[in-house]
Amino acid sequence: MKLNELRDNPGARLKSKRLGRGIGSGKGKTSGKGVKGQKAREGVALNGFEGGQLPIYRRLPKRGFKNIFRKEYAALNLSVLDKAIESGKLDASQPITEAGVIAAGIARSGKDGVRLLGGGSISKAVHITVSGASASAKAAIEAAGGSVTTTVAPKAAEAAA
Repeated sequence: MKLNELRDNPGARLKSKRLGRGIGSGKGKTSGKGVKGQKAREGVALNGFEGGQLPIYRRLPKRGFKNIFRKEYAALNLSVLDKAIESGKLDASQPITEAGVIAAGIARSGKDGVRLLGGGSISKAVHITVSGASASAKAAIEAAGGSVTTTVAPKAAEAAA
């Protein structure tokens, strides 16, 4: 096959409708755009415009609240931490930090820190420093003979309870 023999498959290209070629063509004069007005012109995108009537996105009530200042932590379960120590990605004899956890590829970076969660169990004693930790995760690590240090202070409601 040569370059000059290349062809589309039959029916692959649809012939475009020829507009404005006389009233007998069915798409003559205004070319299927009706009469005058903004929508008959070129380059019009009136998405959501309802002819001056209050648009539906303004008529419907707004719901909920999204806190733009919220902190988003990367989750780290005990089972994932234990697997990383067993596979040699982390050294249990050395103190484990958030930077080390992210560098090992266990937690995602780009968040506001790492939060240790109590999913699973841990077999070795580790000394870990993270932004936050759940009560069950702290209890499990302390039961294994390790310690947890959190860098972010708990909220006032949690501290009082």
